[in-house]
Amino acid sequence: MTLSISTRLAYEFATPTDFLLQIEAAVIPEQRLSNTRLTTTPSEYFTRVSAQDDVGDRIWMRHEGPFEINYAADVAIERMIAPIEDLPMVAPHDLPAETVQYLMDSRYCPATHFQHFIDTEFAHETGGARIAAMRDWIAASFSYEAGSSNSDTTAIESFVERRGVCRDYAHTLIAFARAAAIPARFASVYAPDVTPMDFHAVAEVFLADPTVDAPGAGSWHLVDPTGMAKPEDIAKIAIGRDAADCSFITFYGSAELVAKDIAVTRTG
Repeated sequence: MTLSISTRLAYEFATPTDFLLQIEAAVIPEQRLSNTRLTTTPSEYFTRVSAQDDVGDRIWMRHEGPFEINYAADVAIERMIAPIEDLPMVAPHDLPAETVQYLMDSRYCPATHFQHFIDTEFAHETGGARIAAMRDWIAASFSYEAGSSNSDTTAIESFVERRGVCRDYAHTLIAFARAAAIPARFASVYAPDVTPMDFHAVAEVFLADPTVDAPGAGSWHLVDPTGMAKPEDIAKIAIGRDAADCSFITFYGSAELVAKDIAVTRTG
């Protein structure tokens, strides 16, 4: 699958403001980029730094006044897809060291609060089958409502309200998975069937690779509890503990969003 991506952001900065951008599809083995283009209003500086776990780049900039950034790319998705229901869990003591951080509570995913619920609601499933059951429970129980949450909303509020947007669905699934001792992380992505079209958020879970007979052998698998994006149609931008690590723009000051236009289409 090949996706054509086009993104335009426009802001007004009233005072000189530092900000961190993360809007480019990541250059990683599972997705091949071509025809990439990034243009911005000239700013005081433009400095690239590696993002979380070296998945993608962040860009430091500083600007005052009107600012616009345009990004375009074609992304060929080449990841291996496996039915998540068939994938075993990696025993906690066998987990690779780099995955353990994704078992811990984070700002938006206080997983320890969900352990009793997970142990009772999903007691009869394990591994990927348990993740699939969690995904389906969220999809059936939540209502997708724009404006029903904000930047302070955690998985607890989403669970109580039973509504939210993609980041709230992802945060809830991540908290559920971590409560079951399955590493889970947040992924900001582009996907063609997101409605309304915008940056999208999904979960990634670490499960065993049944083809490799070695302790701790496993891989990350994308899961979208909103049902709007399939793994073969997703271009990753960033990953992290939760949305705080993956914001498409982080300001160290204030700014007014003037325009945001995103288009993602299948081209092959």
